[in-house]
Amino acid sequence: MHLHGTSRINGQGHLEIGGCDTVELAARYGTPLYIVDEALIRERMRQFIAAFRHTGLPFQVAYASKAFSTLAMCRVVAEEGLRLDVVSDGELYTALKAGFPPERIYFHGNNKTPEELEMALEAGVGLFVVDNFIELELLAGLAADKEMKAQILLRTTPGVEAHTHNYIQTGQEDSKFGFDYQSGQVMRAAAKAIAAESLELLGFHCHIGSQIFETDGFSLAIEKMAQLSRECRSSLGLQTRILNLGGGFGIRYSGEDRPLPVSAYVEAIAAGVRAGFGEAGVPEIWLEPGRSIVGEAGTTLYTVGTMKEVAGVRKYIAVDGGMNDNPRTALYQAAYEAMLANRAKEEMQETVSVAGKLCESGDMLIWDAVLPQVKTGDLLAVSCTGAYNYSMANNYNRVRRPAVVFVRDGESSLVVRRESLDDLIRNDCLPERVPTAEPAQG
Repeated sequence: MHLHGTSRINGQGHLEIGGCDTVELAARYGTPLYIVDEALIRERMRQFIAAFRHTGLPFQVAYASKAFSTLAMCRVVAEEGLRLDVVSDGELYTALKAGFPPERIYFHGNNKTPEELEMALEAGVGLFVVDNFIELELLAGLAADKEMKAQILLRTTPGVEAHTHNYIQTGQEDSKFGFDYQSGQVMRAAAKAIAAESLELLGFHCHIGSQIFETDGFSLAIEKMAQLSRECRSSLGLQTRILNLGGGFGIRYSGEDRPLPVSAYVEAIAAGVRAGFGEAGVPEIWLEPGRSIVGEAGTTLYTVGTMKEVAGVRKYIAVDGGMNDNPRTALYQAAYEAMLANRAKEEMQETVSVAGKLCESGDMLIWDAVLPQVKTGDLLAVSCTGAYNYSMANNYNRVRRPAVVFVRDGESSLVVRRESLDDLIRNDCLPERVPTAEPAQG
């Protein structure tokens, strides 16, 4: 397993993260356990800021909270000076409860409800990324009723298909997201937005996909967005003040992944914007990284339970979690690396398949993990689980969702408690009267 951030193997042969021994963390908090390297999160945020400052162009960096959203995470984002991208009333509520400045929040999503839009307007959210004509009219009406002027970007699909899994491509024409550029939808939307007195159109947004390892897709998207901006200026008199290019920057999950440095992505984007807009007309560039900030900072710790060997085929080891705390292998055929956290220096002796404990044949975390001879009770650490693991966790089989701890400088902080059995039934209701079943006839 590749070690990220502050991770290292200590003198006892244990995996250590943020100066905390993972064996001790397991004893204190139990397993499964999400461990988050706070120092690495902050470092990645600062890398984006530093890379943009080096370009000399105006910019804003927002954290895409869909990757991992908790009160503690929102506080870190605020302390590092980033904006925050939310996509639901739940993410917005979390941010507000964490004390995040609402003017630095912007609201995304392809099906914002009237209640969500009203909540965001009343909270003073700084910007809305409008996804479709129905939302455009709805937001204009709600803002007018409140005698407010909502600042917006229009999300457009520029017709760029990123080299990534089909499920996480978002910039192609056939997408549930955004106004289509090729058909002229986005031009019609821009005209409607400009005509609405309760809206202020600041620019455009696009997002071409996730887990991207090259810059060509971003460069092509910028060309198309620059062309769109020129057309809007010529026909509508609109000056594009903000160009939001989304996120999607890849991280290293396994040895086959070859992500670029943050600076390489940012430099390519800056070069594309300069070429497409010219120095005099460069808009403020916005990015919204999520996975590339938190992905490598997360490690999930499990306890090994039962094992099964299929002679001549494979050996299965089962852990006390699975697709309930990490559904990405089942959803995207995602690949992960692992190590025995309590025996990290021992010789690799076998290849095993790591199975979860849930009632699905597809509940597999890793198909081929090379490890020392595994024993029941060992601690298995799976790396790069900081993004889309906690945020996609579920209660299938009525399994409780894990706790989350932040680690930094030898100290651990519990930021999400492990669910209790009472939590599982907290929202359940029994009917006031259970009808008596009639005996079968015949």
